[in-house]
Amino acid sequence: MDAPAQVPSGGTILIVDDMPANLEVVTNHLERQGYCAIVALSGEEGIERAEFVRPDLILLDVMMPGLDGFETCRRLKASERTLAIPVIFMTALTDTTDKLAGFAAGAVDYVTKPLNGAEVLARIESHLALYALRRQLAEQNAQLQREIAMRAEIQEALQRSNTEFEQLAYVASHDMQEPLRKIASYLQLLSQRYQGRLDADADEFIGYAVDGAKRMQALINDLLAFSRVGTKAKPFAPTDCNAIVRTALMDLQIAIEECGAQVEVGELPTVMGDATQLPQLFRNLLSNAIKFRRDVAPRIQVRAQPSGTAWRFAVSDNGIGIAAEYFERIFIIFQRLHGRSRYAGTGIGLAICKKIVERHGGQIEVQSTLGEGSTFAFTLPGV
Repeated sequence: MDAPAQVPSGGTILIVDDMPANLEVVTNHLERQGYCAIVALSGEEGIERAEFVRPDLILLDVMMPGLDGFETCRRLKASERTLAIPVIFMTALTDTTDKLAGFAAGAVDYVTKPLNGAEVLARIESHLALYALRRQLAEQNAQLQREIAMRAEIQEALQRSNTEFEQLAYVASHDMQEPLRKIASYLQLLSQRYQGRLDADADEFIGYAVDGAKRMQALINDLLAFSRVGTKAKPFAPTDCNAIVRTALMDLQIAIEECGAQVEVGELPTVMGDATQLPQLFRNLLSNAIKFRRDVAPRIQVRAQPSGTAWRFAVSDNGIGIAAEYFERIFIIFQRLHGRSRYAGTGIGLAICKKIVERHGGQIEVQSTLGEGSTFAFTLPGV
């Protein structure tokens, strides 16, 4: 494909007219205004030059022998190379039918002979500006389409990666359960049978092995729970969050009684959700509020308020709090802010909460002050 010729900043105008005198007048007028003027004496010649030069605009005489202006315009609009170039007819015809025929052929405007220089320039500048805007919009749209396609590919790749990870995590964790259970059982048997019968080092080593096996079992169980958010998901259905939270509190009853926690639950809505995952979401957040407590009895509040078509939930506590620089990190799998000797756990609980909330189309965040407490807020879709 031939590259378009380099043109002055004023733009290139192709003038098609079978009258040399008309061509000279229009050409001189346009060149004085900084335009590059190219001429053609017939419709056939005009089409040929338009395809080669690809001007910014075409001034086209209607009444020409052979190929008239209407047919010339139709052929220009039928070519991919010249389709977008704006065409302004020059004509002495004033009948509405003739003008409509010109617009039907693809023209954008008319100037009436005898030509008025100021009018011609005004119409040219107007349509050049519109043409430039159309090209800019077309380029932006093409770029946007490319970006959308790229994002779709990235999203698809991420989805495949997430699915493969979930399946791998589920299969690996599930298959590791039985051999690890056997290892833990025999280690516990060794500890029970030979405690005090070997030297102190042996008792200590067996204790380390038993503790490691228990922590590995907890890690595998949590990893299975994380993978099941995607692999064992259930369809959404109207779910009463009051019942969900009551179930979570029953599961945590012993821990609540041991630390004397006070849990205050407001009236909660019914949401569209997975009834197998929402209990886990609330249980993890309530469990963290109990676990990460100060030297005072935990005070926990569960609230909800409407947020557009969704509901915004908040689980607040008076615990140890979290430094602001860790607000994002705590939702990443296997991230821990404290040593295992102080707070038990695998660092997966909040990652599971984030995954459950995002599967429901919501977001989860934390606001916290060290030494004063934390509030975990998240959104779930309304019914």
